[in-house]
Amino acid sequence: MAGNESVEKLEDVIVRSAEQISGNIRAVKEAISAVIFGQERVVENALVTILSGGHALLIGVPGLAKTKLVETLGVTLGLDAKRVQFTPDLMPSDILGAEVLDESAAGKRSFRFIAGPVFAQLLMADEINRASPRTQSALLQAMQEQHITVAGARHDLPKPFHVLATQNPLEQEGTYPLPEAQLDRFLMEIDVEYPNRDAERRILFETTGAEQTAAKSAMTADTLITAQRLVRRLPVGDSVVEAILSLVRSARPGDEGGATGKLIAWGPGPRASQSFMLAVRARALLDGRLAPSIDDVIDLAEPILKHRMALTFAARAEGETVSNVIAQLKARIG
Repeated sequence: MAGNESVEKLEDVIVRSAEQISGNIRAVKEAISAVIFGQERVVENALVTILSGGHALLIGVPGLAKTKLVETLGVTLGLDAKRVQFTPDLMPSDILGAEVLDESAAGKRSFRFIAGPVFAQLLMADEINRASPRTQSALLQAMQEQHITVAGARHDLPKPFHVLATQNPLEQEGTYPLPEAQLDRFLMEIDVEYPNRDAERRILFETTGAEQTAAKSAMTADTLITAQRLVRRLPVGDSVVEAILSLVRSARPGDEGGATGKLIAWGPGPRASQSFMLAVRARALLDGRLAPSIDDVIDLAEPILKHRMALTFAARAEGETVSNVIAQLKARIG
């Protein structure tokens, strides 16, 4: 009986915490919608990524408010946000920081570490594929391990720490495509599409007048950390876990994918399953629910799997796309 009581108490704590956090999240969504128009799906997926404690890759043509979104997220979530414009001549030290030689009045010399822009709670890596592989790999350690190493010394990054990177899908000249190992570090790849007509009409009036709406803070970093802990405590039903496993495993080459598996050259590893487990819970919390459903798995399948898969040459020659293959895989569990 005592065991049942403790379980019920834990459930009550989770329910109360979820109700309180849901109110905070609603306030954040409202604050963002006052500044960003017509990108509801993008905003939702970005918030799911952050609530999951992960990083996101935003892909879209210039002028779709990708940078504005990241700035707005920083303000509304109460995070210390910094931006780095990636260029081919950007060095790792430009992101991480460097040691400089100081000389005291007494003539004593010592090295002092000057922190780079990576020491932020929300780092915007603008046009990340323009930086050299060496610079990209420096950011990779920060994203995965939440600390950096400079001159043999470890420096911990602030908590929470999130990278929202942007990429232009059109201009490929002078770019260094992200290696698969780094793409896998991103919890989601979020495609930023053109706004619909009504949203674009609103953008015209709201952004070209004498006054523009400024983003307002609706949450603190501490509240966000509490929300991220709560996400990890939300229960996930067996049917949802099985749907995640079926989807991820069928997205790999081999027998589990059936006929679709023959189209896939390589597929997602276990990190994709981990991303799913966190993201479906975060999406449920975002909607004010206490447990995720199979619909969450289906809706998040493309942003979580798309950048973790590649098709065979034969499949590409026949006009198949990763999105089409994911749609076929989703149809099986839907």
